[in-house]
Amino acid sequence: MQFRSILCAAAIGLAAAAAAEPAYDPVLAELGEPTFQRYCTACHGTGGRGDGPAAKTLHPPPADLTRIAARRGGSFPSAEIARFIDGRFDVPAHGTRQMPVWGERFGSDIPDPGVGESIARGKIATLLEYLKSIQQPPLPAPGAESSH
Repeated sequence: MQFRSILCAAAIGLAAAAAAEPAYDPVLAELGEPTFQRYCTACHGTGGRGDGPAAKTLHPPPADLTRIAARRGGSFPSAEIARFIDGRFDVPAHGTRQMPVWGERFGSDIPDPGVGESIARGKIATLLEYLKSIQQPPLPAPGAESSH
């Protein structure tokens, strides 16, 4: 019986620890923010809401990157977003591509292709963590009453 109590306490402790951890790596997110500010804000805006200075000229307009998870039921699709940022892989669900092919650009200044590929993947990984860090909760359903 005592073993069962210890097991329950451990399970509750693990669940609480998992809930307290952020859904992203804060160090990588911090590294990704300058990359986002340099390469993404012209279209997506400094806050990632799709309101950058070039947004008005783009059709369709840039996505609100703070709502990626909200548009997908609260789950952030890391692999899908990484492929889309990279751009070297076909993502037909997104239609015509207006965004640069960052997978080529991020490593293009490096003479060694292997090192260039590693740099490109690293920048994409830090961008993913930054995007995870700016996710907003889902909006309440229309007509839903506030619990306040």
